[in-house]
Amino acid sequence: MLNKHGNSLLFLPNVLKVYLENGQTKAFKFDSTTTVKDIVLTLKDKLSIRVIEYFALVLEQQYSITKLLLLNEDELIQRVRHSHDYRCLFRVCFIPKDPMDLLQDDPLAFEYFFLQVRKRSAWLLCTCTRD
Repeated sequence: MLNKHGNSLLFLPNVLKVYLENGQTKAFKFDSTTTVKDIVLTLKDKLSIRVIEYFALVLEQQYSITKLLLLNEDELIQRVRHSHDYRCLFRVCFIPKDPMDLLQDDPLAFEYFFLQVRKRSAWLLCTCTRD
């Protein structure tokens, strides 16, 4: 069943849906003590990422992908859980000085970073070439 915003999952209380760069989503149950850092560390384990310091959760305004809000790792999920106008993304937010070091240290993290850059670059190319 689709809601008015096109989400295929119904809104569930105490569940945070996180969008990944490969198009997948991960859903997390949370309680009053769950922090942003807890979700990031769980994603680290689920995605087998070793080098996590470049990653963060952000809120993206659904109708304007140019507006991203970086979430502080100490914030409680209960307070920042996305509204209907925002969705939560797992992103590389802190760019490594030398991406080749990231490739050597953690190929999976590098691949995620590459997908993110490629996806955003394609979007920019499409918006720049419109009539």
